[in-house]
Amino acid sequence: MPYTLYFTKKAQKDIQRLSPKLKIKAKAILRNKIAYEPRAGKPLIGRLKGYYSVRLSYQDRILYRIEEDKCIVLTV
Repeated sequence: MPYTLYFTKKAQKDIQRLSPKLKIKAKAILRNKIAYEPRAGKPLIGRLKGYYSVRLSYQDRILYRIEEDKCIVLTV
């Protein structure tokens, strides 16, 4: 059963600013990886403990947290 993904307003704006190629890649990662296995991302440490990260490109990452049966996507 896939997790439900929720996006902050900042994450929505960040996605809109991506190139078309990165938008497609982000959509694939969100739908096929994070929605089904959210703990597959890299768990962060320090002040970002509790958050996960998945690399989108060399400089871009998808940052999210897991809450029970939903994933909150914070930024791209």
